[in-house]
Amino acid sequence: MTEAPTDIPPVARPVRRLPAWIIGLAFIALIAFLAVLGFELKSIQQGPILRGQQVPAIVLNTFEGTVVNTTDLKGKVVVLNFWASWCVPCEGEAPALESAWNAYKPEGQVVFLGVDYVDTEPEARAFLSKYDITYPNGPDLGTKISQMFRITGVPETYFLDREGKLAYSQIGPFSTEDEIKAIIDPLLK
Repeated sequence: MTEAPTDIPPVARPVRRLPAWIIGLAFIALIAFLAVLGFELKSIQQGPILRGQQVPAIVLNTFEGTVVNTTDLKGKVVVLNFWASWCVPCEGEAPALESAWNAYKPEGQVVFLGVDYVDTEPEARAFLSKYDITYPNGPDLGTKISQMFRITGVPETYFLDREGKLAYSQIGPFSTEDEIKAIIDPLLK
């Protein structure tokens, strides 16, 4: 038997390189991904909207099939209430909100909007029916609106002045219609 020589160099395989345009495209895609990620992280770190700040446009698709855009409500006071059918304190404040809505509705200078948070449509509709809620209400699809305000739970209510700036926020339920009116009336002057 003969031994194989040990000094034979290994066979060199050709190195296949990706074309430069593919490498460049991958690099651009990576940079774009990092930019989007950075933008999202920055928006998360901004925190909630503060009193006196302009509130970005809110688009609410109501249960009745209409679309309400707060940019169309300039010149009016907007009451934005976050609620859910499973929320016990929401049940307690529902009559006060509806009563306040009915008091301001004839003048047309105040708009109430209900934002249903993390709920199902049948239960939400049952809640609205049970408490005879007549102001526009809709689901917070993808929790986009609640994330904008960084809500911590429900109920929470936000009052926008005639210029669309956050004028007041209430964490927790209202007990009476008078509490709500005490916030709205100065915004109408």
